[in-house]
Amino acid sequence: MNKTELINAISEQAGITKESAKSALEATIGSIQGAVQAGDKVSIPGFATWSASYRPARDGRNPSTGKTIKIEDRVAVKFKAGKTFADAVNNDKLKKQLK
Repeated sequence: MNKTELINAISEQAGITKESAKSALEATIGSIQGAVQAGDKVSIPGFATWSASYRPARDGRNPSTGKTIKIEDRVAVKFKAGKTFADAVNNDKLKKQLK
């Protein structure tokens, strides 16, 4: 599912226009991004948690050449699925589909 398909699904399920669904989705994404960017943790119980995590600089290895490379420090986004969401995805039909 891409962004357009998600907007269409939100529109149909909520009974709102596609423009309203697009605005709501973009506001949600922007709010989550802004909060995590400010160092806050965003938690939607049963669905997901987003947070920022500092990754210090380290030495790595290029798998093609075996040469040692320097990996700069960075801030990474952590995403953790909530239990209700994870349990809903963990089903026999999807297991068979992904095998």
